[in-house]
Amino acid sequence: MADAPLHSPQRPRSFRDDELALETAGIEDLEDVRRRCAAFRGVFDRLRSEIGRTLVGQREVVDLALVTLFANGHLLLEGVPGLGKTLLVRSLASATGLGFSRIQFTPDVMPADITGTSILMEDEATGRREIQFRPGPLFTQLVLADEINRASPKTQSALLEAMQERSVTVGGETRDLGRPFFVMATQNPIEQEGTFPLPEAQLDRFLLKIEVPPPDRETLREVLERTTKADTVMPSQAIDARTIVAAQKLARRVYLAPEVQDWIVRLVLATHPDGEFVTPENARLIRIGASPRAAQALASCARVCALMAGRYQVSFGDVRRIARAALRHRLHRSFEAESEGITNDEIARRVIQSTPEMPPASKVAATPSRGGAA
Repeated sequence: MADAPLHSPQRPRSFRDDELALETAGIEDLEDVRRRCAAFRGVFDRLRSEIGRTLVGQREVVDLALVTLFANGHLLLEGVPGLGKTLLVRSLASATGLGFSRIQFTPDVMPADITGTSILMEDEATGRREIQFRPGPLFTQLVLADEINRASPKTQSALLEAMQERSVTVGGETRDLGRPFFVMATQNPIEQEGTFPLPEAQLDRFLLKIEVPPPDRETLREVLERTTKADTVMPSQAIDARTIVAAQKLARRVYLAPEVQDWIVRLVLATHPDGEFVTPENARLIRIGASPRAAQALASCARVCALMAGRYQVSFGDVRRIARAALRHRLHRSFEAESEGITNDEIARRVIQSTPEMPPASKVAATPSRGGAA
């Protein structure tokens, strides 16, 4: 993957000092904030280390998966078979101690198979009958939706409420899911016979889409060493659900400066073919641009990246780091782009490259309120 390095060292232009930024965000105890940032980095490093005991290489994929987890979103993994997508999810479940279930999607899987259903039960002793709800595999904390594009659209849509609302409605009754609730879905990009493309409404609910690359020479050698000489070692539990929820709350309080927030807004608007920030060349390649969820994904994931780097404020580099993963599945290519073989990922790269961090003087918006963190 050609994305920018995770820990960007550069400090954004026109940023104020840490103390003033934290004061603006409503944080008074700077030392306490530094301790929290250090604790977050410790949690992140422990998780990365434990997952690395099982999954060889794929450092970038692991990091983005953890970013999605701490940003309280869902993740779509795309790659050919054998690259460790399923192993990543199992390793993450083992390292976090979260409740885990795997749904193997096939064309005959029905919505009730994943959400659960109400059935009539009879007490053998009393003969009394009552309707009881039997929960499906969605009623857990970490769900692996394996080969999600092999299920019918009717079944795929059963995930929409769970992913957005963290609840499931069956028989007119809404039931809350566990906290945290994290869906990691996989799909194969090359084998399309007998598959159903994911509906746009569902794609938009995935915080990030990661394209899993094939291993290099050294990584493949290490895979052989680990998997053909000894039994696979699963990660030990490094954190628990309570720690994850606390980290998610901390990430939402990270300061997002108006300059960076404005760049996020302009990045999303630069994907709209009729928008004021799109270039003529990009407008030619895009049929429909990204939704407001793209801006939310950029902001929430960039906040996590800032914490991972030990900072309590978001930099332009944090946004740049995850921009392609947040945009690539939310763009609709034009006929010209398809005929020229230009992928969504390439269009996202061009949009990021052509959108300056600081807007031209003629397009400077009114300064947003500098109250709390967005």
